[in-house]
Amino acid sequence: MTELDRLTALFRALGADDDALDWAESEAEEGLPQLARYRFLRTVWQDVDAWTTEAPRWVAAYRSDGVAAGAVDRALAAGLTPEDLGELAREVARETAFGVLHVLGDPADGSLPAEVEERLPGWRLAELDPVGEPTGRHLDALHEDFSDLEPKGIVP
Repeated sequence: MTELDRLTALFRALGADDDALDWAESEAEEGLPQLARYRFLRTVWQDVDAWTTEAPRWVAAYRSDGVAAGAVDRALAAGLTPEDLGELAREVARETAFGVLHVLGDPADGSLPAEVEERLPGWRLAELDPVGEPTGRHLDALHEDFSDLEPKGIVP
């Protein structure tokens, strides 16, 4: 089995389906941490989608013991369903995830004077090998692929 075959199989296992070979070729030929990138974004989407798929469960939990219990009760009393709340919550989660991914790539947002921003630390997401050791590769501009990886069939 070639490295490309191994990578393609891993991308398929993560759900890349028809795009698995493209992702694998990008990693193999360009040396980019595409498997780590795909896995990370897939995980973010699983968390975002849980707001829709798990709406009845979290709505019930929030009603019994949650900071937003009053808001959830008022929304239900106004005629919204748990599914409606799930769609709304998913959209808020999607926008929040995109914002975090965007600022991860470019922390300077212009809210501070340039002379302050240029002295502030930044951050990055680093790839680790299967045993937890840094590979030296970093995942950059994650927001650029975020929307492209939105699960099909889940979009409200």
